[in-house]
Amino acid sequence: MSSTALYNDQGGAETAVEAGQESTSSTGAAFGLFSADFKKNEDLKEMLESNKESHKLEAMKRIVGLIAKGKNASELFPAVVKNVASKNIELKKLVYVYLVRYAEEQQDLALLSISTFQRALKDPNQFIRASALRVLSSIRVPIIVPIMMLAIKEASTDLSPYVRKTSAHAIQKLYSLDPDQKEQLIEVIEKLLKDKSTLVAGSVVMAFEEVCPDRIDLIHKNYRKLCNLLVDVEEWGQVVIISMLTRYARTQFINPWKEDGLDENNETAFYDSDSERNQTEAKPYIMDPDHRLLLRNTKPLLQSRNTAVVMSVAQLYWHLAPKHEVSVVTKSLVRLLRSHREVQFIVLQNIATMSIQRKGMFEPFMKSFYVRSTDPTNIKTLKLEILTNLANEANISTILREFQTYVKSQDKEFAAATIQAIGRCATNISEVADTCLNGLVQLLSNRDETVVAESVVVIKKLLQTQPSQHSEIIKHMAKLFDNITVPMARASILWLIGEYCEKVPKIAPDVLRKMAKTFTTEEDIVKLQTVNLAAKLYLTNSKQTKLLTQYILNLGKYDQNYDIRDRTRFIRQLIVPSEKSSALNKYARRILLASKPAPVLESAFKDRDRYQLGTLSHSLNIKATGYQELCDWPTIAPDASVRNVEIIEPVNEWVPKAGKSKQRKSEKFYSDEEEDRDEAGSESSSTEDSSSSSSEESDKSSSASEKTSSESEANSIDLFALLCSQVTTSSFSPVKTYDLLHHMSAKGLAAKYHFPRQPCLYQPCMVAVQVILTNCSDHNLEEIHIGDRIPASLNIHCFNTIERLEPGAAVTVSMGIDFSDSTQAANFQLCTKSDKFNVSIQPVVGELLTPSTMTEEDFCMEQTFVFYFHCLSDIPLCFLCLVMGPSCR
Repeated sequence: MSSTALYNDQGGAETAVEAGQESTSSTGAAFGLFSADFKKNEDLKEMLESNKESHKLEAMKRIVGLIAKGKNASELFPAVVKNVASKNIELKKLVYVYLVRYAEEQQDLALLSISTFQRALKDPNQFIRASALRVLSSIRVPIIVPIMMLAIKEASTDLSPYVRKTSAHAIQKLYSLDPDQKEQLIEVIEKLLKDKSTLVAGSVVMAFEEVCPDRIDLIHKNYRKLCNLLVDVEEWGQVVIISMLTRYARTQFINPWKEDGLDENNETAFYDSDSERNQTEAKPYIMDPDHRLLLRNTKPLLQSRNTAVVMSVAQLYWHLAPKHEVSVVTKSLVRLLRSHREVQFIVLQNIATMSIQRKGMFEPFMKSFYVRSTDPTNIKTLKLEILTNLANEANISTILREFQTYVKSQDKEFAAATIQAIGRCATNISEVADTCLNGLVQLLSNRDETVVAESVVVIKKLLQTQPSQHSEIIKHMAKLFDNITVPMARASILWLIGEYCEKVPKIAPDVLRKMAKTFTTEEDIVKLQTVNLAAKLYLTNSKQTKLLTQYILNLGKYDQNYDIRDRTRFIRQLIVPSEKSSALNKYARRILLASKPAPVLESAFKDRDRYQLGTLSHSLNIKATGYQELCDWPTIAPDASVRNVEIIEPVNEWVPKAGKSKQRKSEKFYSDEEEDRDEAGSESSSTEDSSSSSSEESDKSSSASEKTSSESEANSIDLFALLCSQVTTSSFSPVKTYDLLHHMSAKGLAAKYHFPRQPCLYQPCMVAVQVILTNCSDHNLEEIHIGDRIPASLNIHCFNTIERLEPGAAVTVSMGIDFSDSTQAANFQLCTKSDKFNVSIQPVVGELLTPSTMTEEDFCMEQTFVFYFHCLSDIPLCFLCLVMGPSCR
């Protein structure tokens, strides 16, 4: 049945539900539907048992309206199920909507109508067939498993894609009911994976993920089809397919992230001509065309209105794309920050993980992560985390100014998190360590105890990195000790004084004296640090603190907390000489006064990259049930031929010639990944042949006429080549020069290029390009050469390496570039000995053809001749426009 009919059926059901809601709200008072009166159900039952179809339809609309508003209508099940065999299509649709909702709860009554459901599987209306299968799969009784399996198999071959989609949904229900049916269900999944309908693709992949996610052999033959259908699949199906293809790609393609490290090896192998071993080890990375197909076909989905789709594509690029291509997802992720808070939270979590490894992706959008006063605390904390990850020497001053505002926030949890972020910035960027430390010391005089406490804790960690330079800060904190009441802050100050007691010999004993007075009223964590302080002072300043230490140890010996009692007994045996502790006593200073490593302030998201982005496990930072880990890249790529699809022989006879292949190549709907057209050329043609429509198969009997058509096309193309082959040097046309590289952005190296409009000497398919290199600096530039091509398959004849270019000197070199008869830019790197610069040469249409000199009379004759052949053939108009210009029309 056609897709138009499908949507008409769906629209009818939706209209019925809406009508049910309206009628319920308008006439609910009359029938008492929403009251506790039992009579309301009696009225509906009478209407359902009426002989008039209109009464039954009205009753079902009201019942569906009840369900839509969350009301319980399960007691009407017996009356509703009697109408399952009605001949009224609209009534039957509503009955099935009701049965799908309550079949699982009323299994016994639903089983009585199972024969009716089986008959409905043969109904002419596709919506009825699908609804019957949906109800049948909702009756979760093991006894009907064989009936469900038979229904699923029949529905998987239905002419309607909507019914086939429903069969894919039923597979998951049957598998959860009886896992022993797995093998038979896999056969159905394998059949549905070959389906070319975009309506089925997402549902069958979901069934694949639920039943047999490890059977990647089922995906091989359908990989290219799924990639090409992806753009047209419904949104939630796109999410499922992208997730599955991400796992598939990690098992079938080699790691694209090591391509950056191969350049040096390639250069070594190039100059080391005597070492064949180095040349074999330094094979350059070449991306598999199927790998590129996946990246190219998912890129347009970054513009999707569905945030889940955008997030899925972002994680795919993060886990599969070369590092220099991942940045294409940045703008789309930042765009999602305008969505609801729940969406912002998930997106910010993923950005926080990404920003740790690749700061450069989000640095241009740093202002998008500034905190707003209306943001909830969890959003504020995540934005703060990202800003801290993005901090570097260039932007730290801006970020610290922003943090100064955050510290004054009324949200105490957020203010405390900001202080921790300042500490991380001080640890990561040594240039601002003193500035951050001074700012935190100023916060010690803040009226808010939470801010003061957090500042003390962070200062304690920072002082461990360079304590010798900050004895004054320790003294200042000791003076503020009496005014600080937060236990963690008091404990941190005591630890600092004890750790560096030799640097504050006058203050430390006085602090211990004060603590001896209040020991019994302090929190446990403060008591433990007081015992530690007493022990350290006993070892370093025994003369002044011996009696205080003994007093504190006696208090701790009888404390209610067993941790404090144990610590006190251990300290006494360790520091106080006795016959029993003589062996341990000599190691007391080494144990208590040992130098301790400075703490490392790290991001809370540092270890989350072990989970796949966008998953529940990544969000919770714990492995969730059902999570499937991404496997490591294979060392050697598996055989790519497993993804080749066998093509029927008549289709093979129709392999197009050069002109037609260009036409098919230009007809691709999404081709915005311009730099990869050459890599994907062979792949796209095979993919399109594998997914070609039945119109080609219906042409088997017309081989004679097709042969004649192809011959006329070949003659036309020969004529096109004849016109383009009449080449002479263009001495009369002015040559326009283009900027390739500006000396301000290239450390003194300037480059310009122009097209000499002469035949290329290197290869006939190449366009000649002359580059003028100028040294605008005051020092020599060495080893100027062409570096990486993007993509790597770009065909360029490079100029020889220029060993040295003196200041002020200029040199002109020749290149050859194969633009593949397109105006797409050629992207590559222009390198010196120490630097690499990305450059791009964009051809103009006219530069792709070499000029031909002829008289006006000859031109008119050729023009008429070409136009005549154009009318007789099916060559695309654009080919002739290149030769004849507007006159072709």
